[in-house]
Amino acid sequence: MVPEVSFTSYYGRPVVKASPWQSDIPAYLFLGGMAAGSSLLAAGADFRNLPELRRVARLGALLSVTAGAAALIHDLGKPERFVNMLRVAKPTSPMSVGTWILTAYGPMAGLAGTAELARMLPRPLPVVGRLLDLTARPAGLLAAALAPALASYTGVLLSDTATPAWHEARRELPFVFVGSAAAAAGGLAMLGTSAAQAGPARRLAVAGAAFALGMETRMTRDMGLSAEALRSGKAKRLMDASRALTAGGAVGTIVLGRHRALAPFVGAALVAGSICTRFAIFEAGQASARDPRYTVIPQRQRIDSNAPGDVGRP
Repeated sequence: MVPEVSFTSYYGRPVVKASPWQSDIPAYLFLGGMAAGSSLLAAGADFRNLPELRRVARLGALLSVTAGAAALIHDLGKPERFVNMLRVAKPTSPMSVGTWILTAYGPMAGLAGTAELARMLPRPLPVVGRLLDLTARPAGLLAAALAPALASYTGVLLSDTATPAWHEARRELPFVFVGSAAAAAGGLAMLGTSAAQAGPARRLAVAGAAFALGMETRMTRDMGLSAEALRSGKAKRLMDASRALTAGGAVGTIVLGRHRALAPFVGAALVAGSICTRFAIFEAGQASARDPRYTVIPQRQRIDSNAPGDVGRP
């Protein structure tokens, strides 16, 4: 009898090449999500006549999308590479779709945020200020309409790769990112909004945190062997921090969210938890690509599970 071969990969080398992405990409994942959540919050505040919350949320969206776009362009190396991505619109490519979503969302969030900046000037701008006031609400509504796609497409983008941990998380990862983005946007608004107007931000933060934690639990359960990448090394430390900060921020929002001095600390915890979520998932994906077990063993399991049904087929 010939013993079963314990082959994992050729000389133990990775089967899948790890992504060349650096820290710019998880930073972009976080910033894009927070911008999207802030735009939704700003649109709601605009309709409910909460000017302080609207201002903080619009400015948060403006700063987040600007910094996120800068991180993405820095990763690409040359700004013209981003422009070149707009030469083609490919609905089957998450990267292409995401580029167009960001391109459409950015100017709308920028226009609404610029209107808030103009209102903060010591001297009003007669013509420009009037135009910004007229276009701020439509631009904010368009940004809010694009926000769900901006918050979720990055999860689809990661899971559409061959990286084992990201691909195995494909069913839940977009929802994790959406919930985390909502928690971060609510937390950011709590940093700069008085307790009297921050009610919608608190509710969004708690709902987003609960949803993100629930989907993370389901994701790690359904990932199979690849879930080990989230339970070891740097990814584990980041994920543990993410869960502690997100859960603590949600409880703190309920208990201390109306406290003027403590609410900003609770909001900061939610923002930090969202950052840790993106970096934990990014690190888990990179680790799973470097270890051939996460590619070879699931492939063998799929072959073994299909083998009996394949017998006798032409």
